[in-house]
Amino acid sequence: MNEPSNRPDASAPHEAIDISDFVYAATGARVRRLTMPDGSHWFPAVDVCRQLGYTTTRKALLDHVPESHREIIERVTGGHSLSVPAGREWRRDMNLIDLQGLILLVNACTKPACAPFKEWVAEVIETVQREGSYSLEEAEVQPAAPGSPVAYAMPDQVAEAIVRLEAHNLQLDAELAGAQRESLALQREMLATQHATLTAQQAIADAMGRIADRLDGLTLTRVTAPAVPTTTASVLADWRERLSVTEDVWTVAVVIAPVLVEKGELREPLESLASRTGLTVRRVNECLRLLHKHACIRSRGGAENGAPVYVLNTV
Repeated sequence: MNEPSNRPDASAPHEAIDISDFVYAATGARVRRLTMPDGSHWFPAVDVCRQLGYTTTRKALLDHVPESHREIIERVTGGHSLSVPAGREWRRDMNLIDLQGLILLVNACTKPACAPFKEWVAEVIETVQREGSYSLEEAEVQPAAPGSPVAYAMPDQVAEAIVRLEAHNLQLDAELAGAQRESLALQREMLATQHATLTAQQAIADAMGRIADRLDGLTLTRVTAPAVPTTTASVLADWRERLSVTEDVWTVAVVIAPVLVEKGELREPLESLASRTGLTVRRVNECLRLLHKHACIRSRGGAENGAPVYVLNTV
């Protein structure tokens, strides 16, 4: 049994789309998750309803989720001879919903962030009705190890939903930083008021002195400051500003940044990166695609051994 994590259980059945990305695209949030030994996923109903904007969890379940797709946590864990997780408000009588129940709640809600996911669900149903089946496209880069499962490309609607939500997180971070700057400005004004005993002439003289010192400092910096070399720290700082990364994406970024800086390119097999990061080959591939989508790295095709080749995006 797994509590929510961005890192899928290696013993669980192979999933075409990482469950954390799937749920994030569907609900617009990272919600708690229990993964059973048989690979089934269960989610606290209260978490999902809160993220989707339902005011009453009980009514939402009665209106949209059949009993076959909801259960209390004690019976779910007991069915696998497991105990209820400790901490994080896990209660024996907590209502859980399975993945189908989560999708039913998403389809019934009106939250704008869910629209791309619902469009993809509609596309899947329409394709099955027309063609009898629906298949994901295979990823551009596949694991080279014999017997490795096929890696699939994330559907555009799911990938765009994740990128849009990450952009929204960046906007929230910017708004928070702006609010903090405004708070600091107000504090400075209060301090200035408390020290208003200086005469107007002295205050002007002090201000002119500070401006002159600042101009001298800027001039000196332009003349003497050496060119700043590209370092691993500067690359990671630039990437941190560009996107609101998940734990897995940042794990991959920390591993590949030194190689890109020192060697100028990355041509390491996905299996090697998976071994160094502790992630699955498929998850490493998705993390590289997200870094590529945010213009952190550029693709240069593949090496002789089939490994993808990436370089820093300096544009």
